[in-house]
Amino acid sequence: MLSLPVRRAAALLVLAGAASAQTPAPADSATAAALAVELPRVVLRGIPFDVIVRGETPLRPAELAGVEIFVGGRRVPAEIGEVEGAAVLTAADLRAGAGRPAVVEVRRAGAVVARAASRAIPGWVSVLPPLLAIIVALAFRQVVPALFLGVVVGAWSLNGFTATGLWSGLLEAFQGFVLQSLMDEGHAAIILFTFMIGGMVGIVSKSGGMHGVVNLIVRWANTPARGQIATWLLGLVIFFDDYANSLILGNSMRPVTDRLRVSREKLSFIVDATSAPVASLALVTTWIGFEVGLINEALQGIPALSMSGYSVFLETIPYRFYPILMLFFVALVAIRGRDFGPMWAAENRARTTGKVLGDDAKVDVAASGGAEIAPPTGKPQRAINAILPVLVLVGGVIGGLFATGEGNTLREIIGSADSYKALMWASLLAVLTAAALAVGQRILTLEQTADAWYAGLRAMLFAMIILVLAWALAATTEQLHTGDFLGSALAGALAPGLMPVVVFVIAAILSFATGTSWGTMGILMPLVVPVTWSVLGAEGIADADHYFLLYGAVSCVLAGAVLGDHCSPISDTTVLSSMASGSDHIAHVRTQLPYALAVGAIGLLLGTLPTGFGVPAWVALLVSGVAVWALVHFVGRPVPDAPAAG
Repeated sequence: MLSLPVRRAAALLVLAGAASAQTPAPADSATAAALAVELPRVVLRGIPFDVIVRGETPLRPAELAGVEIFVGGRRVPAEIGEVEGAAVLTAADLRAGAGRPAVVEVRRAGAVVARAASRAIPGWVSVLPPLLAIIVALAFRQVVPALFLGVVVGAWSLNGFTATGLWSGLLEAFQGFVLQSLMDEGHAAIILFTFMIGGMVGIVSKSGGMHGVVNLIVRWANTPARGQIATWLLGLVIFFDDYANSLILGNSMRPVTDRLRVSREKLSFIVDATSAPVASLALVTTWIGFEVGLINEALQGIPALSMSGYSVFLETIPYRFYPILMLFFVALVAIRGRDFGPMWAAENRARTTGKVLGDDAKVDVAASGGAEIAPPTGKPQRAINAILPVLVLVGGVIGGLFATGEGNTLREIIGSADSYKALMWASLLAVLTAAALAVGQRILTLEQTADAWYAGLRAMLFAMIILVLAWALAATTEQLHTGDFLGSALAGALAPGLMPVVVFVIAAILSFATGTSWGTMGILMPLVVPVTWSVLGAEGIADADHYFLLYGAVSCVLAGAVLGDHCSPISDTTVLSSMASGSDHIAHVRTQLPYALAVGAIGLLLGTLPTGFGVPAWVALLVSGVAVWALVHFVGRPVPDAPAAG
C-alpha cells in the first residue's frame, strides 16, 4: 500500500515537474548509479517539501536497501514505497534553510551516487501571482489581463527574479502553462462541453422553443402576484445558462408584467435573481463545466483526497446558502406581495399610477440582445423544442454517470463516475436533438441552425478564456506551493471553522469590484482548496469527519461570487437583466442591492458561520429560511394590488 508521503511526492512530480542532476557512481555500484533524485522546481524556506528517489529503470524494494538521503549535509529519514509498480525512496516534510539552495544527495555505502538541487525562495513570493491578479482585477476591473499577469509573474518566480528569468517566464507563461492547460484531456472535455451547451442554447432560442415554454406559462398569469410567480418559475425552467435566462426571460415577460402593472425594477430583479443562482446550483448548466473544472484542478494538489470534482460540486450544494435563500426570497416576495426599501416605492408607483418605469428612467432595450435570439417570424414556437433537448441533456448526464460509475450506493456511483464522459455525451446528444427538431419541423434551415449553434458557442468564448487562464494560474501556484504557504501561515491564526466565512466575504468583494463571478471563481478556487486543506492538516483534522469545512469553503467561493455579481453595477448578468427587462440600469441596481445584501447577511450569519462549527447544513438552511420569511413578513410592506387582467 502506497503511503501518504509517497503519494504526495508522486503527485508533486506529475504536477510540478522535477529538477534532477546526477553524479556518476563507482563502476562497482551499478544499481546505485541508476538512481536519480527528483525535486520540485522551487521549494519554500521553512515550508515542508518531499524528495523522491527512483531508478532510471524500475527497481525492486530490495535494490533500495542501504540507500540514504541527505539534505544540506544532514541525513533525513526515508521510506521505501511504490509508485506505478516501481520501488521509490521518499523523504517527506523536509525544510529548506534561508539563503542557499536545497541540495539533496543520495548516498550508498558512504558514496554519493546522485545529487539534485532546488532553488529555495521566501514563502511570500508564492503569494505574488494570485495577489497581483486580485489587485489588478480590483483596480482595473479587467479579469483576463489580471489572470495573465498572475501567470507571467508566477513563471517569472519559477525562473528567478532576473531579466533573463523575466524573459523566460513570459515565454513559458504562454507556451508552457497556457498550452498545458489546453492539452490536458479533462480541461479539453470541459471546454467542449461548455461550448456544446452554449450551442444548444443558441439553437433552442432561435427555434422558438423557449418562447413556446413562456407562452404556456403566461396564460395563467393574470395578476401581479401570478405574473411574478410565473417569471420566477420560468427562471427555474431556464436553468442551463444565466445569459439565456436573462435575455429570454426579460424579453418574454416584459409585455406580460407591464400589463399587470409590475414595475420594471421588480421584473429585472426576478430575472437577475433567477439567472446566476439557478445556473450555479443546477446539475447540468454552462456553469457546471467551469465549476467542476476549477474544483477538479484544485483537487489535483491533494492526493489524499480521492474525490472527483463533480462529487465535490454535489457535496457543496447544501452549503450554498445565498443562492438557495435568494430563490426562496424571490418566491416569498412574489407570493406575499410585500416589498421594502426602494423596491416598495417602485412597486407602489407601478400599481397606483400604472407607470412601470420612473419618470427619469433611461432605458436601452435595443442593447439587450433580444433581436439576436428572436426566432424567425411566422414560424411556430413549440415548447417541446426546448423541453426535449433539455430532457436529453439531463437524462444523458444521469445515464452517463451510471454507465461510467461503480458502487452500490448513489454516492459511490457518482463519486467514481467519469463525469467528463457523461457531460460530453449528454451535450452532444442535446445539440443533435435541438438541431433535429429545428430542421425537421422546418422552423430553421440547416444553415440557420448552424449559425444559431455558432452564435451560442461564441457567447461562451470569453468565459473559456478566463477558465484557461485560471487553470494556468493554478498550475503556477501549484509549483510555487502557494497553498502550503498560506495554510502554514493561517494555521493557528484562523480557526478552521471561520475559513468559509472569510472565503465568502473575499469572494463577494472581488466579484462586486470586478463584475464577474466566473473571474472571481477562477482567481480564488485554485487558492481556497489547497489552503483550506492545509489549515485542516495543520490542525490535525484533515479527515472525512471534517470534509464539511472543505465543502463549505468551496461553496463560499461560488456563493460569494454570485452575491458580488448581483450587487455589482458592472456585472454582465446585472446589465443584461436590466436591459432585457427594459429597466433603468441604475434603478435596477439601487432596488436590488438591499435585497441581495439582506439575504447575503442572513446566509452568512445563520448559514455559513454555524455550519463552519459543525451545525448540519439542513439545520442551518431551515433556520436561515425562517429568518428570510421573517424579513419579508416584518420588514416588508404590502404593495397595493391591481385589478385582474383578462
